[in-house]
Amino acid sequence: MTEHEPFALSAEIIDEAVADLHSIHDWLRFAVSQFNAADLYFGHGTDNPWDDAGVLMAFTLHLTHLAEPSLLQARLTRSEKRQFAALVQQRISLRVPSAYLTHQAYFAGLPFYVDERVLVPRSPIGELITQQFAQWFPVNAPQRILDLCTGSGCIAIACAHYLPDAEVDAVDISEDALQVADLNISQHDLEHRVFPIQSDCFSALPGQQYDLIVTNPPYVDADDMADLPQEYHHEPELGLASGVDGLELTRQILREAAAHLTDNGVLICEVGNSMVALAEQMPDVPFHWIEFSKGGIGVFALTKAQLLAHQQYFGE
Repeated sequence: MTEHEPFALSAEIIDEAVADLHSIHDWLRFAVSQFNAADLYFGHGTDNPWDDAGVLMAFTLHLTHLAEPSLLQARLTRSEKRQFAALVQQRISLRVPSAYLTHQAYFAGLPFYVDERVLVPRSPIGELITQQFAQWFPVNAPQRILDLCTGSGCIAIACAHYLPDAEVDAVDISEDALQVADLNISQHDLEHRVFPIQSDCFSALPGQQYDLIVTNPPYVDADDMADLPQEYHHEPELGLASGVDGLELTRQILREAAAHLTDNGVLICEVGNSMVALAEQMPDVPFHWIEFSKGGIGVFALTKAQLLAHQQYFGE
């Protein structure tokens, strides 16, 4: 099958599956086969068809996950089969990330509402949040945190959850994204500690300083934007693209972050695959590239002192 050939999950195939397949395992296998035949892309919280099917099955059955092996042998009702098949059909025909079909994604072990106004949460920064950023704050946890380019609010909310004494500003340029963030803040009962703010980078934060700035800004370069699988085109381009080299906004953050950090403050920033271009453009900047036990690349840390010492490399 070529990349552009349509693949349809017909009513006949679904009817046959409803008649012949019975267990959760049967239906997961069926979904994986259909996903493989459709040549779907997996990169929005899952990286393989089995886990992607598992997301849709757990949602169908109102379960958090399918971790218990014995559960796979449980039989489905006819209505459950139909509901799951409908999700599989949508996943194939629309080539939309499963999180947008379920309107749910997990980040740092917490559930979040998502739709096409925001990116699907998937940052490796979640691992640092669950560790309370202990590598940089071994004694006193950060009290004021800025989540820049907050999107769904997942980083801001997770920071507030795992650092219960912290207040977090959740900043984004997109009003649409902030509506989703506000919904998630309410669902996690964090209105008193997480504050959504519309701002183009730091522009609406004059004089504000933070112990920690965490940011997952747009960082996809022009070439990669042109080659993205179809699933990514359901996400807001504003949250992905950042100029020819993918570093347009990152350079601005590097220029301006020091003014918004306390004396011992730290910037943690994700640039993904654009880490290569960043390291090549600024070889004298001591980026600390973080290693993750759960996978992920392209996240660096810089202290306020390091940012101030290397301002000349960040442009005008």
